[in-house]
Amino acid sequence: MLKLINTKILLAILAVLAAIASTEIYRAREAHKAAEAAVQAAAILQQQQHDAEERKKQDEAFRKQVEDKKRHNSAAGNEGKTWKTYIP
Repeated sequence: MLKLINTKILLAILAVLAAIASTEIYRAREAHKAAEAAVQAAAILQQQQHDAEERKKQDEAFRKQVEDKKRHNSAAGNEGKTWKTYIP
């Protein structure tokens, strides 16, 4: 009788230990998934920042090109007007 009770207690202890181990494994797996998600999010953020910097450089180059064309066109336009209205 005592041996049967000891066996049941031992099985209960083993079941509790198995439950604790499974929850610990689950927690570790979830922590690993969270870490992977954080790494992926950091990589995406870095790529977005890089893309934003490239876009900013392209925008600046385009703005400069437009300004150069404006200067070039406005000078030529003004020169033509001055010669037409020039009275010696």
